[in-house]
Amino acid sequence: MSQQQASVPVSPLRRRMLDDMAMRGLHEDTQRNYIMSVRNFAAFLGRSPETATPEDVRRFQIHQADSGVQAPTINNAVSGLRFLFNVTLDRPDLSRRLVLARYAQKLPTVLNVEEVGRLLEAARGPKYRAALGVAYGAGLRVSEVVGLRTGDIDSTRMLIRVEQGKGRKDRNAMLSPQLLELLRQWWREGRRRGVMLPQGWLFPGKNSLEPLSTRQLCRAVHEAAETAGIRKRVSPHTLRHSFATHLLEQDVDIRVIQVLLGHSKLNTTALYARVATRTIRAVTSPLERLKLLMEGADTGA
Repeated sequence: MSQQQASVPVSPLRRRMLDDMAMRGLHEDTQRNYIMSVRNFAAFLGRSPETATPEDVRRFQIHQADSGVQAPTINNAVSGLRFLFNVTLDRPDLSRRLVLARYAQKLPTVLNVEEVGRLLEAARGPKYRAALGVAYGAGLRVSEVVGLRTGDIDSTRMLIRVEQGKGRKDRNAMLSPQLLELLRQWWREGRRRGVMLPQGWLFPGKNSLEPLSTRQLCRAVHEAAETAGIRKRVSPHTLRHSFATHLLEQDVDIRVIQVLLGHSKLNTTALYARVATRTIRAVTSPLERLKLLMEGADTGA
């Protein structure tokens, strides 16, 4: 932090909101997003949000819609302002005025097994091949992949320990023999290069004391997809989507997939039933059963 940033005074309202969020254990990224939402609302008002009225809240949301602000951004602002009004200001009457924006949920991009293989083969070196292997082979989020430490790999129990994943929840992810082999290849190379520190990051960045950044991993995926000739829009999260979809197509119980992904709600996992094409093709249409019944009736006649 620069001296200029350190000298910027924090308003009593922001200080109170930061304390409220810290007390409830909100993630740093969530805190940052909430503060930004409140800052934008204050800029629109031209005064402290403490003085806001129901009409101010209404005007702000109309302003967002008229300005072409996208639905996810509007909904993020609603989350931040709801925390401000409900918790910090104890003004639930203002919170009730906030309206979530509806938007069409697009189906996630999914790679087939052959495309995943090409992507991993095209990855730049054993570190990135292993990192992408974790995203696909264990279904981890990109932030969870880069946050892994060497001690999180349990080859005895064949598990990956994911600490403080989304929602600040710990969980175990699966570790397949093939993924373990990819990780061991990277481990040997990393030790040879002197970048694998005891209890250090599993995927260190340019500085061994710092983890690989999510941006670096995203860039590596894009480069690998281009090299592999994959025309779909691919990101590390595409590999997580593909993991869930391929498990569903292998008839793995959706509740098991929910646990592996770390989803708190089953309906979030159920989205993959809409893209599991093999599962969809395997379902017998009721029209086919009707045809058999009709043929049977004709034969009996």
